[in-house]
Amino acid sequence: MVLILSCGVSCASCEKTNGNGTPDTSDPDIITHEEPATQNLLRAMQITDKAIESYFNQTTMAMTEFYNPFTGSSSSGTVDVWPYTSAIEAVNAIMHALSAQKEAGDATLYDENFSRYAELLGKLYKGLQYYEGSFELISYTQTRNWSVYSVHRSDIPGSAAVAGIDNVYDDQQWIIRELLEAYKLTGNEEYLEKAEYLTDYVIDGWDCTLAPDWTENGGITWGPGYTTKHSCSNGPFVSPLVWLSEIYAGSGETATYRYIDSSKKRLTKEMDKSEYYMMYAKKVYDFQKTHLMDQTNGVYYDMLGGPSGMNDTNIDKMDDASKAKVYETVDGIKYKAYLEPGGPNGTPLSYNSGTMLSGAADLYRATKDDSYRQDMEKLTDACFKYFAKPDADIPGLYSYAYDGFNNWFNGVMLRGWVNVFEESGYKGTHDPIKSFQDNLDYGYTNHVKDGILPGNLYLGWPKSESSCTVKGFFQFAFAAEYAVLAKYMIEQ
Repeated sequence: MVLILSCGVSCASCEKTNGNGTPDTSDPDIITHEEPATQNLLRAMQITDKAIESYFNQTTMAMTEFYNPFTGSSSSGTVDVWPYTSAIEAVNAIMHALSAQKEAGDATLYDENFSRYAELLGKLYKGLQYYEGSFELISYTQTRNWSVYSVHRSDIPGSAAVAGIDNVYDDQQWIIRELLEAYKLTGNEEYLEKAEYLTDYVIDGWDCTLAPDWTENGGITWGPGYTTKHSCSNGPFVSPLVWLSEIYAGSGETATYRYIDSSKKRLTKEMDKSEYYMMYAKKVYDFQKTHLMDQTNGVYYDMLGGPSGMNDTNIDKMDDASKAKVYETVDGIKYKAYLEPGGPNGTPLSYNSGTMLSGAADLYRATKDDSYRQDMEKLTDACFKYFAKPDADIPGLYSYAYDGFNNWFNGVMLRGWVNVFEESGYKGTHDPIKSFQDNLDYGYTNHVKDGILPGNLYLGWPKSESSCTVKGFFQFAFAAEYAVLAKYMIEQ
């Protein structure tokens, strides 16, 4: 992270110019095309292909964190599952854009590239097995063994440590999202089956304990080993739940609904699967909107803090007295208990609002409930006002935070704005979406190096070539943004 931050404090000395300080657009690294949507798509493919080559072991599909395009050197070690999932996200986004272009009447790029990206998608999915592991979890309604994805990669498939804080619900949600996207693109039932299994796991983490008014307390903690309830462990779940509801609409299939009654008994009943998923989509959306929106600026806080009086939000680190409060025994069976969370806090991050933009858009499409349209249009305006800073780095451009993980966070917000436009045609999305196009094009035209972009699209690379390292996470984020913009343009 220090390396990334260092890229943000100095303009590049290693840029390619034509001698008068302007970019040399004749450079073969720079893809230009008379059709803007095609140019976006070609650039998305170029960045993704170079990132796969630079950050991945082509045999094991292990992904490293940093790469330096000036020295050709990579960092040691492997990334966590979240950055790994960003590669799947970029490939899915490209395949969506290729499909959109084909449907619009031009199948050239689709015919040349779709099958190879579908094959790459399969390899990336197979690589997820190194993050997979199994554990037993005591939840609010049952005790069950689960096979889920760890934060960290193991050396042996299926052997990753996943107990406690070694897995988090938001990681599962991002994987669910991309598996469902992959299913929609390829029709591969294995992607759908795995996505549903992980969805069951995350629903098992929903706090269905009852408040004094007999409503559910609600919310999903960051992970099974945590007591804090985060925007990032709730918001990303809404859209995949809506998609599953749509997939199973009219199928007649059922799902087992687990719940708690007023006497604290754990009960089950069968529900129509489509209605079951839609019920949870609405529940999760309502929880986040009610508990985590900052009413002063209209965007979303990072989380609800940990319970008062407990010495840690990590259950494993609690003393015995605090740990005992995490569980309750009903009819001789141990269950997870309700813990009153602290208040909302934490810096608003673009992806926490971005997931709610997409969630509201999907709920509006599926239900036609106008309240969701109102929500997403208000949130669109609030996000642009809060996160976009005009002329902060380059005159004429809107700057978005690029420290930490913000380059990826911002892409989630872009996708949310595009989803809002797709479902409502809201004109307030025009300038926000255009700002991403302008920023990507500026960074690409001025700073691309062998298909790799710097972490700072505005100021470029550091002065020292040895310091020009950049996360693969960001390359896939930029590629996905270009692909999302390509599809957006094609469908206009």
